[in-house]
Amino acid sequence: MARREREAGPERPPEPRGETVREALRRALRAGGATAKDLSAEVGIRERDVAEHLEHLQRSLAHRGERLVVEPAACLACGHRFEGRTRLSRPGACPECRSTRIDPPVFSIVGER
Repeated sequence: MARREREAGPERPPEPRGETVREALRRALRAGGATAKDLSAEVGIRERDVAEHLEHLQRSLAHRGERLVVEPAACLACGHRFEGRTRLSRPGACPECRSTRIDPPVFSIVGER
């Protein structure tokens, strides 16, 4: 009986968001460096969606006199750093040793407020 009452009851609407996802990402990144996993937990989006939002945020920050700083990912096995990588997502494997133990990139924002 209790199960039917729960199913038949009105659905709760999602919690209202006071800011957009990208505004929330910007706020979180202004507070300090964070990985995609950290940002996912803070903002409430999937980790795989963070990179896409960061790409858009990166373009809009230029208009405010700010920029997205990316501390590159690094291989935990051999120490290879992904310096020239332009994609903001975590690499799948190291090109040097083929290890999949990769320390993810860390993002932050510098510049004017």
